[in-house]
Amino acid sequence: MSAESDLQRIYDEHAQALFAFLLNVTRDEDDTRDLLQDVFVRLARQPDLLQSARNERCFLIRLAHNAVIDAIRRRNARDKYHERFGAEEPPLFASAAAADEQSFRMALSSALGELPPEQRAVVHLKLWEGLTFEQIAEALEIPMNTAASRYRYGIDKLRERLRPLYDEIK
Repeated sequence: MSAESDLQRIYDEHAQALFAFLLNVTRDEDDTRDLLQDVFVRLARQPDLLQSARNERCFLIRLAHNAVIDAIRRRNARDKYHERFGAEEPPLFASAAAADEQSFRMALSSALGELPPEQRAVVHLKLWEGLTFEQIAEALEIPMNTAASRYRYGIDKLRERLRPLYDEIK
């Protein structure tokens, strides 16, 4: 039996059960599909992986569970990085000669740092890159309405945070 036909048999016999297991753990169909694909890609790359397994299904479930744990760890690490990166306030704007303008630029940079990363990304792409909501949705792989909502919420938060400073400068 070839490795390809063996992989096909394994998929036919176990994919549905693995999908149900992963869906129950992740509660997200897209993540479940990605993780199931990861398991079978790993099996395709390492065809001898199952040879030492006493129970094929249990071994595959363990592979799937490990894939979930790895995905959660990667997601947590990425989220921590985004939080830390977003909390840092790198100079986003060039220095201004006028004190009021410099103060406003610093406040805007700080206010942007307070936005959730998802809103910050959409606001940046809309305001600084000039992308449409359709382009933003495609770039971030989110629905267009989600992009528009994140932009609206982000702009509302910026307005609320910067209004006192704007009123003071006027």
